[in-house]
Amino acid sequence: MFTGIVEEIGQVINCSQGADYNTLVIGGRRVLSDLAVGHSIAVNGVCLTVVDQTDETFTVQVIPETLQKTNLSTITTGSLVNLERAMSSEARFHGHIVQGHVETIGYVSNIVTNHGDVRMTLTMDSAWLRYCIPKGSIAVDGVSLTISDVSLGGLTVALIPHTLAQTILGKKQIGDAVNIETDVLARYLDRFLEMETEPEPWDADLERLRSWGFGES
Repeated sequence: MFTGIVEEIGQVINCSQGADYNTLVIGGRRVLSDLAVGHSIAVNGVCLTVVDQTDETFTVQVIPETLQKTNLSTITTGSLVNLERAMSSEARFHGHIVQGHVETIGYVSNIVTNHGDVRMTLTMDSAWLRYCIPKGSIAVDGVSLTISDVSLGGLTVALIPHTLAQTILGKKQIGDAVNIETDVLARYLDRFLEMETEPEPWDADLERLRSWGFGES
């Protein structure tokens, strides 16, 4: 699990495409202090597993499913990425619950700057907008942000100077793709409400038995 508080900006040292997956070698400093093979790490908000490590880099493998659902498909050698290690049990919870399970890709449609206040508008699949509310939480490229506004076509987030400087969001331009993970609590609540309107399994079984003639005199 992650919190959406990016620890540093890393750089892709090498990106190689294979028949079954892509391999990324990523350079960093802070995240390497206690990273080990088998550990989870969020790269642009995508939870990946470390498969190799040196003093200055770590290596991850990205399967086709992940490439299809995230902007890691656009990564090339030299690309900058947001990095966050998995949360430790002793750490403070500064962001919100981020699983690293990106649901969809959004696109930067507008950026407005007003005396240091930067508002970034993102378009995204409307199916995921149902989990977005003003003042709610969302992870954008792994960054925990607060939604300032929601419209039919997307949402807007406010970015402070610190976030712009410490993450790759400060380098985004109109048209750029970003990874979106909505609030897991909203998704669970939505599922619970759906289950309340669904027939119980035994009710469905009884109806099936009756259709076969059982229970009829």
